[in-house]
Amino acid sequence: MKTTRLTKITIFSLFTTVSLLSCSDDDDNSVAMDDQPLASVQLYASNNSDGNITIYDVTDQSTVTTSTLITASLAADGVYYNQDEDFLLQASRSDLGLEGYNTTSILTSGTTINVDADGTNDMESPREVAVNGNLIVVADNADVDGDTTTPDGRLFIYSKSGNNITLRNTIITDFKLWGITFKGDDLFAIVDTTNQLAVFTDFLNNITDMSLSATKTIAVEGIVRTHGLTYDAQSDVMILTDIGEASNGQDDGGFHYIEGFTNKFNTLSEGATLALDQQVRVSGSATLMGNPVDVAYDATTQTVYIAEAGNSGGQILAFNNFESGGNIAPFINNSLAAASSVYLSK
Repeated sequence: MKTTRLTKITIFSLFTTVSLLSCSDDDDNSVAMDDQPLASVQLYASNNSDGNITIYDVTDQSTVTTSTLITASLAADGVYYNQDEDFLLQASRSDLGLEGYNTTSILTSGTTINVDADGTNDMESPREVAVNGNLIVVADNADVDGDTTTPDGRLFIYSKSGNNITLRNTIITDFKLWGITFKGDDLFAIVDTTNQLAVFTDFLNNITDMSLSATKTIAVEGIVRTHGLTYDAQSDVMILTDIGEASNGQDDGGFHYIEGFTNKFNTLSEGATLALDQQVRVSGSATLMGNPVDVAYDATTQTVYIAEAGNSGGQILAFNNFESGGNIAPFINNSLAAASSVYLSK
């Protein structure tokens, strides 16, 4: 989690207001603690439709406002925002590099933003982004050796200094990649086309170009094909998405919520399976999840945010009160064509 920011992103025009919950008036004019301004919470989303960045202000979940920043990219995936530096970053799938933008919090919706920090164009198929200090890791799911019978992928590690983003080194993995996230200094990675989760311990200590096998890989019962993941250190929660069959983008997706993740993962041996009864699974037609490709989590409000790429052409969904799992409807449902990635900033 980032430190709390007390100012909201200013949103003037082209915004969409979605009323989702009812509020009651209080005749008592005294100021209660519940009436104090909320710390702002923004959800950043990228997409593979037009490459623009959409920002959802979810500070008040009963009234969600939306703004869009126009980028030069035609398609994009991993997105990240550093509120301390007011720095916005996404992995461009059309430019095949990282694109960073400064001082975006003061911009109005519909503003065209110019790239301030332009990374080198090293990648073939960039997907998720994970950040640790001044180092940025991007998962690339392109076939490295040109042989589809031997799954592989690449992790590009970039160093950021001011507006300079330079490639530090490249790691070749022996499995196809999609989502990645840091848990401390360990990098967790999705083993694409499977129900598996891998970890590279002390990942950033690998400072040269090399091929590297995961420290440990486990299977996750109940998942058909996982794509997105996020870890929250405050609550020790890991969340994985399941896109089901790639050909079905309508109703066979879901997400798995895993509390006490550290102990559950550490007690499993290499190749073992995390049992379904140690997880909470949310799936079914009411969820509107057919191809949930990425996920973000707010531990304070216990809200799961999903980038849904398939159902209705793409949506941003939010779920709460999901502790019992099952076929539950999202309480936020905003259209975003070809939604590809989400990042929560508090």
